[in-house]
Amino acid sequence: MNDLPILIVDDEKNIRMTMSQSLESLGRPVQTAVNGEEALSMLRAEPFGLVFLDLKMPGLDGMEVLRIIRREWPKLRVIIITAHGTIDSAVEALKLGAVDFVQKPFSPVEIRDMAKLVIDREALDEEEVSEYGSLIELAKRHISDGLFPAAGKVVKKAIAEDPSHPEAYNLLGALCEIEGDHLEAVKFYHAAMDIDPTYKTAWSNLERITSWSKYGSIDLGPDAADGEKTKGEPDDGE
Repeated sequence: MNDLPILIVDDEKNIRMTMSQSLESLGRPVQTAVNGEEALSMLRAEPFGLVFLDLKMPGLDGMEVLRIIRREWPKLRVIIITAHGTIDSAVEALKLGAVDFVQKPFSPVEIRDMAKLVIDREALDEEEVSEYGSLIELAKRHISDGLFPAAGKVVKKAIAEDPSHPEAYNLLGALCEIEGDHLEAVKFYHAAMDIDPTYKTAWSNLERITSWSKYGSIDLGPDAADGEKTKGEPDDGE
């Protein structure tokens, strides 16, 4: 990913401005696009290292842009921006190489930390990774590359390294969702919560997958350094 610029694609001016300011401290150029058509034009004009992509936009929506990115720039990392989404769109986005989701409203710190995490993840050496937290991040990179069997193997290696943490079981649940096996997904989300009943990532995934409306995105969980994060937990009043 080197020092390639970051592209923010969102039809809301305030969102573009807030995100641009949040990412300034990373020390790499940040550019913005107001819609999918402009974003694709910019991507074809110069290389980018990371894209924040709004899922719901007028005209060419984020999911169609993601399909085109997957076809033309398969290694380009994309973080989906969404207020809410159905489970079907969440699974499809992961299959198309989305590395994560950020839900509105979000904080500047969350945007910056997520971008840094994705950038740092690219530097992981698969041959040398053996520590639990790094294995989890490597598995997430494999998911974004569509290497789901490889991701599963790395997650199981992480469990063998340290079976006392819930993150790995949550990831196995997410992989089962991607493959369409919801029963197995529920089992692994329950396993994560059996280890840590306060682990809100698995809680949000379990609530979403078992709810009637199935709103929300698949939450792959925070990196090991972030600690507890409640990205998937509904806001008060919803």
